[in-house]
Amino acid sequence: MTIKRVGVIGGGQLAWMMDEAAQQLGIDLVIQTPSQDDPAVSIAAEVIFAPIADATATAQLATRCDVITFENEFIDLEALQKLEAKGVCFRPSLGVLAALLDKYEQRCYLKQIGVPVPQCATLDSSSTPEFSFPLVLKTRRHGYDGQGTFIIQSLDELDSIFRRLEGVSLMIEEFVPFERELAVMASRSVTGEIIVYPVVETYQQNQVCHWVIAPAAVSEAIKAEIEQIARHLLTQLGVVGIFGIELFLTSQGQVLVNEIAPRTHNSGHYTLDACETSQFEMQLRAVAGLPLGSPKLKALGTVMVNLLGYEQSHHDYKQKREQLAAIPGVHVHWYGKTESRPGRKLGHVTVLLGEINDSLTDEMLREQLLGTVKKIESIWYESDSRE
Repeated sequence: MTIKRVGVIGGGQLAWMMDEAAQQLGIDLVIQTPSQDDPAVSIAAEVIFAPIADATATAQLATRCDVITFENEFIDLEALQKLEAKGVCFRPSLGVLAALLDKYEQRCYLKQIGVPVPQCATLDSSSTPEFSFPLVLKTRRHGYDGQGTFIIQSLDELDSIFRRLEGVSLMIEEFVPFERELAVMASRSVTGEIIVYPVVETYQQNQVCHWVIAPAAVSEAIKAEIEQIARHLLTQLGVVGIFGIELFLTSQGQVLVNEIAPRTHNSGHYTLDACETSQFEMQLRAVAGLPLGSPKLKALGTVMVNLLGYEQSHHDYKQKREQLAAIPGVHVHWYGKTESRPGRKLGHVTVLLGEINDSLTDEMLREQLLGTVKKIESIWYESDSRE
């Protein structure tokens, strides 16, 4: 079957960034999203305005497209399974999502298939921490961009947050004193073809990603290990789609998988400008049954910096965006959101390092890219003259 209309559950910036690839592939996007202000509304061929977890709306979505994919995981899995049983095609399948949506169950699954992960346990009123402080507390569902993740320093702090989150399913895990945080995007097609993008380094502050550097300055052995983990995971699950895999690298050289996102991911935004096939085109190719593209970098190195809200405001930051656009090799992506608040992702900037220089070591390239990060952040976060 030739797939020409792809349904997307979620209408945020991830769905919005599918637009260019959809046009190139001759695919219409039909979006299910709750608000007329959501970024993807402006690019959709058709929109169903409804909450993400509204399975009745998803049934309507299914009548207007050939296959349904996901921009986020805030779904009612049980209700959607009834639609899948009636023949609605979800990619990735709901069976794949069922193993991953609950973070504790995700950890258990990864451990079961031999993927290295930090130690974790469930947390309720009758349990006590099995790990020494500091430890990490997470909500098992619906956490993103730092929401639902807490670094806990003491039993008193744990008790306080536990009471505040009464009724929410929680897990605790050991705190990993990592040397670097890494990530990789990987995609699998309906025929079982798998591609893995370059391993990247990410930097999180308050559990929100601030920047990504590609490729990561790690050994070939570490890169090969991460690629093998990605291929093993996608094969075991029988994924059709694209996954973002977040990892820790310890000072002893151990690789641990932190979390899996069963969709495009912030750590893969650099691919829009820096790779032969973006993560968004790769997702559409996978779910539409097309051959996957090439993940090859088009530059020696690249950096992606998130433009995060740093104030409560309604503002388009045009002057700052113009300053950023003047940097050589820069690509500014603005999501068109009308409201800023601290930590909210308003856009991102990608800069490609264009000149090939064989004398650059990986660490020298990393330092160059970090210098670009500082330049971008100095423009974005500097005080402005608005009254």
